[in-house]
Amino acid sequence: MSDSNNNQQWIANFIWGIADDVLRDVYVRGKYRDVILPMIVIRRLDAVLEPTKEKVLSMKTLLDAAGSVDQHAALCHASGEAFYNTSKFTLRDLHSRAKQQQLRSDFEAYLNGFSANVQEILDKFQFRNQIDKLVEADILGSLIEKFLDSSVNLSPKPILDPKGEVKIPGLDNHGMGTIFEELIRRFNEENNEEAGEHFTPRDVVKLMADLVFFPIADQISSGTYLVYDGACGTGGMLTVAEERLAELARTNGKEVSIHLFGQEVNPETYAITKSDLLLKGDGTEAENMRSNSTLSSDGFPTQEFDFMLSNPPYGKSWKTDLERMGGKEGIKDPRFMISYAGEPEYSLLTRSSDGQLLFLVNMITKMKRGSKLGSRIAEVHNGSSLFTGDAGQGESNIRRWIMENDWLEAIIALPLNMFYNTGIQTYIWVLTNHKGERRRGKVQLIDATAWFKILRKNLGMKNCELSEDDRRRIVENLLDFKETEYSKIFLNETFGYEKVIVERPLRVRNINPNRAYTPSEIKALKAKGIVDQTSPPVIKTIHKTGNVKADPLRGLFETTIDGDRCIVEYEPDIELRDTEHVRLLEPGGIESFFRREVLPYAPDAWIDEASTKVGYEISFTRYFYKPHALRSLEEIRNDILATEKEVGGMLDELLGRGN
Repeated sequence: MSDSNNNQQWIANFIWGIADDVLRDVYVRGKYRDVILPMIVIRRLDAVLEPTKEKVLSMKTLLDAAGSVDQHAALCHASGEAFYNTSKFTLRDLHSRAKQQQLRSDFEAYLNGFSANVQEILDKFQFRNQIDKLVEADILGSLIEKFLDSSVNLSPKPILDPKGEVKIPGLDNHGMGTIFEELIRRFNEENNEEAGEHFTPRDVVKLMADLVFFPIADQISSGTYLVYDGACGTGGMLTVAEERLAELARTNGKEVSIHLFGQEVNPETYAITKSDLLLKGDGTEAENMRSNSTLSSDGFPTQEFDFMLSNPPYGKSWKTDLERMGGKEGIKDPRFMISYAGEPEYSLLTRSSDGQLLFLVNMITKMKRGSKLGSRIAEVHNGSSLFTGDAGQGESNIRRWIMENDWLEAIIALPLNMFYNTGIQTYIWVLTNHKGERRRGKVQLIDATAWFKILRKNLGMKNCELSEDDRRRIVENLLDFKETEYSKIFLNETFGYEKVIVERPLRVRNINPNRAYTPSEIKALKAKGIVDQTSPPVIKTIHKTGNVKADPLRGLFETTIDGDRCIVEYEPDIELRDTEHVRLLEPGGIESFFRREVLPYAPDAWIDEASTKVGYEISFTRYFYKPHALRSLEEIRNDILATEKEVGGMLDELLGRGN
């Protein structure tokens, strides 16, 4: 485990200790978060503002004396940050107050002194609702004092010793996110609750950034780039992507301006994100963050982005979002109901139990269409995004839409247990709307499941990480674009199929085989239960041969009725209905498959052509399956003989035959 991971774990333990020491007997452990999370942010902001406190107070006095109304810019300049606090207090001024009511009054004045952009953060935490309880239990002072402990640094800036050397390192955005996730996990475990969304570890984020940027690193030019995350959590993915892009630009001698955009549904997580972007010193970036659900309340409906990275929630219901959007019958969101493949309302709506692919759709709709590089996307999914949903259903429709537009560049299978709160198999999807010539019409699958380094100590369920060498190896496989043991390249159509409905005629005893039956007559025949597979088929339509040509594969059979040649259609027997999946790359197509695989076993079958649907799925395991060598017959024989001998000895012992 790296030094930064050790430091983060130590800080998480330290803060958990504060909660246990101060809040026990006042809050149940699962409710510690209502106090601890906002206090972390408050102390983090407070530590940054401490050195410029007097400058801010002096500037406030001057501005008030001059009758200045819009003071924000001047006060930010005085604080040296994108936020400030105009109260006369810092947390250090408050912790020593003995009288709880005075402490309460001063603490509230301190909170009210923060700038408006911090007030929104406090409101999202609903922290003021906890003050009564903290004061009544006489623990507010102790809580503040614990957070001022000199051994812990919650600021992004390092604490220096008298010689100017780093005494305690700063805690960056991603480190803060890691601590936040660990504390959330502990809080929820105490209440036997789910741990929530899957925070993305830094090693995975770095890989995602490399997958997005390295393939076009030499094409990055000086200019402005927009980076977006539609499920931004604590913002770590955005900041790591920003650092990586800036580093590549510097390496290539380019000057770039990078702007971050994100949306997060969880109020606490959103507050963490916004506070850390304020700590970066750019208030504009913080204002580019949106709260509420990306699915039902898109914060950037008309914006396009150059680069997009995300780890959306998977296996999580989006039923509430669906209801807000009008339900499956009433939804009109142009992101998810589109005109495609000849259908004016082609649905990209997934099952309400899992909305992860909708986040990918949302990002695709925000791709830049007219820029030199287009847009690049990296998004984490679990295995269900590869294959869930039959032809014509939302998940399959999304995969089809992506494949047929040639947006999917690669999918990388990650090792198990890469995330803090889940050990399931995960994959990174890499998409672009500006593929290079050699990649057009193709998809690359990379099996990176065996490339990892074991952690000395687990972080939740995370027991391994991607080392720098592992990440380099994955990126090199992507860039090389070659067939190897771990890299497979396929035509897009490889993953497509047509779902064919196979019908067979309804056969009923004691009917007239030479006339057509009406729908009501057919219904009555079925109700009588006189279906018999040895009886004649029920005709539902008769055509003259001059009007319709025979085509048995499509249910148009030539026969003789009353001496006249004619074409008939039979009523299908729904009990005999079957489906076949025919690959898009099937030699000879559906007809060849049908003649080879169906007609020899059901000569009276036909295809319901109007019901044929196109679907796409990706069976990752199939392409990387490595069969184990079979045991030899001699080994099996020896095992059987040894077992017989062992069982025989046990019987002798039980029956006393050995004495």
